[in-house]
Amino acid sequence: MLKFKPNTLLAGAALLAFACTGNNKPKTADFTELKSYFNSDITSTTDSTDLVFTNLAGPDLVPSPAALAVSANGEVFVGVDMIGSLGKTPGKGSIVKLIDADNDGTLDSHTTFAKVDNPRGIIAMRDQVFVLHTVFSEETGIATGMDLVVFEDKDNDGVADGPSQPLIKNICSLEPLTSRGTDHATNGIRMGIDGWIYIAVGDFGFHEATDRTGKKMTMLGGGIVRVRPDGTEMEVYAHGTRNIYDVAIDPFMNIYTRGNTNDGGGWNVRFIHYTQSGEFGYPNYFKNFTNEIIPALVDVGGGSGTGSYFMDDYRWPAKYNHTPMMADWGRSQLYIHRVTMDGPSFTQDVEEFIKLPQITDIDVDASGRMFLAAWDGAGYNGSPDKGYVVKVEPKGFVFEPFIDLKAASAEELGEQLKTQSSVARLAAQQELLARFPQEAGKIALRVALDKNLPLEARVAGIYTYAQATCTDGNGELLSLTEEDKIREFALRALADRKTCLQGVPLDPFVEGVTDPNDRVKSAAIVGLGRIGNPEAAEALLAVAVPSSFVEPEKGTEGPHATPNSAIVLPHIAVQSLVEIGAVDAAVDAIGSDHSKLALWALKYMHDPKAVDGLIEAYKNTEDKALKVEILSTISRLYKEEAPYAGDWWWGTRPDTHGPYYKAVDWSESPKIKAFLMEEWNGLEDAAGKMYFADLNEKNRMDITEFGDGASELTVVENTIDLESIKNKKGQVGEASIEDVIIAVENIQGDPVKGKALFTSQGCVACHSVEKGQPLKGPFMGQIGSIMNRSQITESILKPNASISQGFATVQVQTNDGKTYMGFVTGENANEIVLQDIAGNPTKLSKSDIKERKELENSMMPPGLANSLSYEELASLVSYLQSQK
Repeated sequence: MLKFKPNTLLAGAALLAFACTGNNKPKTADFTELKSYFNSDITSTTDSTDLVFTNLAGPDLVPSPAALAVSANGEVFVGVDMIGSLGKTPGKGSIVKLIDADNDGTLDSHTTFAKVDNPRGIIAMRDQVFVLHTVFSEETGIATGMDLVVFEDKDNDGVADGPSQPLIKNICSLEPLTSRGTDHATNGIRMGIDGWIYIAVGDFGFHEATDRTGKKMTMLGGGIVRVRPDGTEMEVYAHGTRNIYDVAIDPFMNIYTRGNTNDGGGWNVRFIHYTQSGEFGYPNYFKNFTNEIIPALVDVGGGSGTGSYFMDDYRWPAKYNHTPMMADWGRSQLYIHRVTMDGPSFTQDVEEFIKLPQITDIDVDASGRMFLAAWDGAGYNGSPDKGYVVKVEPKGFVFEPFIDLKAASAEELGEQLKTQSSVARLAAQQELLARFPQEAGKIALRVALDKNLPLEARVAGIYTYAQATCTDGNGELLSLTEEDKIREFALRALADRKTCLQGVPLDPFVEGVTDPNDRVKSAAIVGLGRIGNPEAAEALLAVAVPSSFVEPEKGTEGPHATPNSAIVLPHIAVQSLVEIGAVDAAVDAIGSDHSKLALWALKYMHDPKAVDGLIEAYKNTEDKALKVEILSTISRLYKEEAPYAGDWWWGTRPDTHGPYYKAVDWSESPKIKAFLMEEWNGLEDAAGKMYFADLNEKNRMDITEFGDGASELTVVENTIDLESIKNKKGQVGEASIEDVIIAVENIQGDPVKGKALFTSQGCVACHSVEKGQPLKGPFMGQIGSIMNRSQITESILKPNASISQGFATVQVQTNDGKTYMGFVTGENANEIVLQDIAGNPTKLSKSDIKERKELENSMMPPGLANSLSYEELASLVSYLQSQK
């Protein structure tokens, strides 16, 4: 790519001057504008009745929509996925393009843009469409991996010009992908104003993902990965999440996700704000090592987080604007998390926003139109008859077409960087960089320097300039660090790409570690890790460790979803120390004022020098408290995580003990054991020996001399031996819904036994199966012709997921203060008949009714099948499936 060169000699001189003299201008924490941007003072409750909804397309065009993306000018690309999360039969997916150019609510055209299976993430930018999807072998029909690819449509005919080009191949773990399906695998993608594509990786993780340069990378578990749009520079952004489905990115490069329910661990849905390089703990640190993680901002209970978006559009009311919007498939709800700045992170308040059945995704175009995808009961295997896409606009919204990007001049595109629409800024940026590479830097720098512009516009200018100039722009970026308000963003841009670090000095980052602004400190600390110079160790070790850095009490689960902004800076300082390989500096700091952070960092440094240094420090100190801390650290180093080959997965109920999931010995394990045994043998008191026994159990060292506390890590292989387990009573209640559906799909069941269970489990109280029987709840006599096997199973396990039309739970309050609840099984002009959960009817006169309302929950309570074995549930499902 051609680069704008402001003046290479002057840029080099600026770098040298800073490196020699430093920036002596007094610094302040000038974040007033940034803090006010987030509208955290708004207290009014969201009310979606002031929005206008338009059905754009139904299941005839977009069945089972798993993802969607909207181009700047409003072209909607829908990921049709009739394989679903647990299906394994290819040939049922596509990207469908929808166009409503005049905004009249009626489609002007639609095309099948491309054929892909399991589309999980889409970005539409210029004439390119990026897609993250599952790949199947044409010969065997078995999944071979998940790829991030790009399609092109240069003739703009609505159909991809040819086959896709891979950007990242195999960003998945193959064994769980083939045995379980795409559920929990790699998911949504979104581009930030920094030009990176951010990828939400579910807790399958991935093995030897390969970018376009041939770079390979492996990650055990979930997190966020990012890559340049040309498929280069792939790297891990953050780690330690469960099954995140998408990312929301604000104009200042704050990233947010809403995870999926654990289905057994009790960790529910967690809303997370990410700091780059952060470790968020799932599953190794969730219970016993939560002091070492960055916790989530909130645990909101059960649910299934899906699509995410950060709203930044001036045409939307302030109460909706400048907020992360997070879809929850399990709750059929789009939420707003109203965030408030808290040091380098945030706190939040969550509000319900838009109700949509099994919402999967959300996106907005540059004209301010929002688009939502609804799965709408398509089940775990997809359905050709379910799902739709809606358009949402604020009342009074006036549609104005976005500018023609392809016809716009460089200066016109530069003006779009100044708008108060994140979509417009990003689209203009990418167009400017692609069509005017020699002019882009100069135009973007003017925007970055203009103090009269909103902060989000200046940040767009900074990142556009950094992308246009790479190393040639570092001098100007360095100058921008002198302004308090934008120092954070200039530092982030300076260290954003490791390929553009040549000549970047340490000084501004070292000074940033002690900046009055915690957000600047965060950017500086992360930047030092990315620069990779061991000389930064002294500055990083000086970061203070807060009093909240306390290990959970034995047998208790630590606070993994309680905001703790004080832990963020020392946490990422540790990550940067590990990144720069600061073993010597950390060892030298043992016993100093920086000992606590040094020992924290050494826990992750499996290096012989770390082991030798810890043993020597232990022998050279008489400080008993320090000796205890050193013992804790060296015990942690006794094992290390086994290399991950992508051939197993921990399932929906992982071993949470930690600190390693599949621990193995390494070269220094014998030396560590010899040292620990020497100390153990020298002990005479029971308390001292108990301490070693506790270390043995906590760190899973398996040193038998220390007692029976150690045990082998249990790795849940993703295979099911149906014959050996299908008759276990209560198995349904002990397993995740997904695991139950997989099992029931593979067990034939006995319809005769199922008929008996239909009675013994109480189904007959609310359902009839034969015509002529008294009308109760939803009629089951034709259920087999309406729902497939997995849909029937899901409706039993999750009765609220799909409530039959006409059988919503109705609550009636009468004038005398009594309350009745049930199905309306009969009604005329004067009376209604209400049948309760036990099948008892009540006739009520309408004149006696004070209030009548439909409830969102099914009258059928969840858990009725919890006592059954897999085989019993399969029999019940087979019986219902036979009812046609």
